[in-house]
Amino acid sequence: MANEFKRHRRLRQSASLRSMVRETHLHPEDFIFPLFVVEGATENNDVGSMPGVYQVSYNNLKKELDEIIELGLTSVIIFGVPEVKDPYGKEAYNDDGIVQKSIRFIKDYAPQLTVVADTCLCQYTDHGHCGVVNGGVIENDTSLELLAKTAVTQAEAGADIIAPSNMMDGFVTYIRKALDESGFPQTPIMSYAVKYSSAFYGPFRDAAHSTPQFGDRDTYQMDPANRLEAKREVKSDLEEGADFLIIKPALSYMDILRDTREETDVPLVAYNVSGEYSMIKAAASQGWVDEKAIVTEKLLSMKRAGADLIVTYHAKDMARWLKE
Repeated sequence: MANEFKRHRRLRQSASLRSMVRETHLHPEDFIFPLFVVEGATENNDVGSMPGVYQVSYNNLKKELDEIIELGLTSVIIFGVPEVKDPYGKEAYNDDGIVQKSIRFIKDYAPQLTVVADTCLCQYTDHGHCGVVNGGVIENDTSLELLAKTAVTQAEAGADIIAPSNMMDGFVTYIRKALDESGFPQTPIMSYAVKYSSAFYGPFRDAAHSTPQFGDRDTYQMDPANRLEAKREVKSDLEEGADFLIIKPALSYMDILRDTREETDVPLVAYNVSGEYSMIKAAASQGWVDEKAIVTEKLLSMKRAGADLIVTYHAKDMARWLKE
């Protein structure tokens, strides 16, 4: 009788036994914490649509870094919120811009932290698009020149990794060439290789003040209906010199994450985006879900699907829970 079916439950009989055979684990070093640094503010600003997330005043960076280090987190990705915007996003490639200043401060105060610099123009342009606009059209090749300038100033400031998120064709090629020619051949590129035009980005645009002032981003971000297109984007970015690949968003695109893992062997990053974060925070505030349990399950699922690293606003909470 005992041989007529498999006894899978044998390995689930106790917490210690389940832990022994657990296949996927979370560690603080798996997480990249998004850090919004705001220019011209003396105090942190709450992001209303993202409970627990703040625009951090440059003046408060030290306190923020102390908390990050205490929690055992090892990497951050920097987004700037400038005081001044213009059609060409000049503050993005200002040597003394908010991101460049923040990178220099972090690398001086906490050199053990890995600093990833988000490389885009949308927070810095008065129209909110990720490139140069001419006659209502986002110009691809003109935008590449400005993005390359931005990447070089970020590397000069001390960024450990450049993470271009703009989705212009050829952005990895242009940035790789600019970095190499400027004396940064060892600076890796963490490409937002697969970035969908997603409704899950809404709260981020609140935090970064980057909502487009006209139209949408459908001509440069990917159609959520497409799977094969993601493979083409990954292939071209790898050929152009990307060192990491980001899949964004993560939760609704687990098939893309798995596809990419099976087809590549470079470090793979899942971006657990703002809408995914805010939905859980909202539900937890109503007592509808167990926040710790659901966040843990969500992040485990991303690693199980193939992610090596996860950009997540839950990083601080998850680091605290892992200490328990």
